[in-house]
Amino acid sequence: MSDTPQVAVIGAGLAGCEAAWQLARKGVSVTLFEMRPETGTAVHKTGNFAELVCSNSFKSLDTGNAHGLLKDELEKAGSLIVQCAKESAVPAGSALAVDRENFSQLVRGKLLALGNVDFQAREIRDLQELQKQFSHIIVATGPLSSDALADSLKQIIEEDELFFYDAIAPVVFTESINMEIAYLASRYGKGTADYINCPMNRDEYYQFIEDLNLSEKVPFTGLEQAKHFEGCLPIEVMAERGAETLSFGPMKPVGLEDPRTGRRPYAVLQLRQENQLGTLYNLVGCQTRMTWPEQKKVFRKIPGLENCEFARHGSMHRNTYINAPRQLQASLELRKAPGIYLAGQITGVEGYTESTSMGLWAAMNVIADLEEKEKPQPSLLTMIGGLVNYLQTASSQNFQPMNSNFGLLTSPPKQKRIKKKEKRALQAQQAQEIWAQQLKEWEWME
Repeated sequence: MSDTPQVAVIGAGLAGCEAAWQLARKGVSVTLFEMRPETGTAVHKTGNFAELVCSNSFKSLDTGNAHGLLKDELEKAGSLIVQCAKESAVPAGSALAVDRENFSQLVRGKLLALGNVDFQAREIRDLQELQKQFSHIIVATGPLSSDALADSLKQIIEEDELFFYDAIAPVVFTESINMEIAYLASRYGKGTADYINCPMNRDEYYQFIEDLNLSEKVPFTGLEQAKHFEGCLPIEVMAERGAETLSFGPMKPVGLEDPRTGRRPYAVLQLRQENQLGTLYNLVGCQTRMTWPEQKKVFRKIPGLENCEFARHGSMHRNTYINAPRQLQASLELRKAPGIYLAGQITGVEGYTESTSMGLWAAMNVIADLEEKEKPQPSLLTMIGGLVNYLQTASSQNFQPMNSNFGLLTSPPKQKRIKKKEKRALQAQQAQEIWAQQLKEWEWME
């Protein structure tokens, strides 16, 4: 291992850029590696930093929501990703959604402007070889790590399986949506009316379910097996679980009365703004592995989308993650390879903000190691701490990725009959106080 304190960060996605930012702003010299666009992936289209290949939404901003609380913790720790997301935001009710292009440009510009980040556009294929050049390495290549890097990692951890499958939703041009049928609204009228809603009656909904079940899907190849993450199931997989699964899930109509009829539809497909210009909308909850011709046929039967034009079809891709309880320390350092840390979805978290938070956590631990200080300890009272704890304590026999949720946090002291909303508010307040205290103790913020 090299004596130099320089750190290598592999992957210029959300977690990698966050880790590089946190390290560099603390004065650490960073080399950031990204294989794109020279070496592509199944879903990335560019070599942009922090390219968002699935939804353009970072989910809720409300700190009474787990995703909102996690963003609040990141923002208090000086997060690059949250800062850039807010600066490139598009209307999305109480959620934080971004213009993808503007977001990526901001991330790259702010990161490289620090001056002590050396960017190299090339693929890293051998982690042990890289250890000869850098004292610390952060691997943030998920969810689409190259085969060569995945093989190198598997040799170190002595495990074979590092993947499951993820699906992304289609995007359509706004001008092709029939607004004589579709209508603008946010659920229960919260915030502004930022979502386009396509109402369906009972017959239309059941025809849609039948079409999904009969549609042609892109087959798995070779020895691949379908190991879906429960939080991002293809819409056709949800339909297979029962005719009403979607109407009680992503297509639930509650709080979305049709202003033309004053009645609640049987089901509603929501579309969320994709870019700041408002020219693109994505089909919420419609991640799919249907073939492209089938997507056009099936989705165009939905009222309001009969003439929709697709800017991007949905697709499915392999998603790489590690068996964290077996392989990672609380610092996200590999048990079998000191000096190599993981960050992002490859650790076993799922979601944009969750991935970003693991980039922050890995950087915090690397800096503590470089400064020969005690490494930060995760608290079960904070959302970031709850995620790290999950990676440590989940079952290694059936480990699956995890989104942020209040179930990861220690409950507040018992009180007589407290409502769930009040309990969440108490947990959020407690988390904010503890996180601020920890940041002060770790001397993280200037």
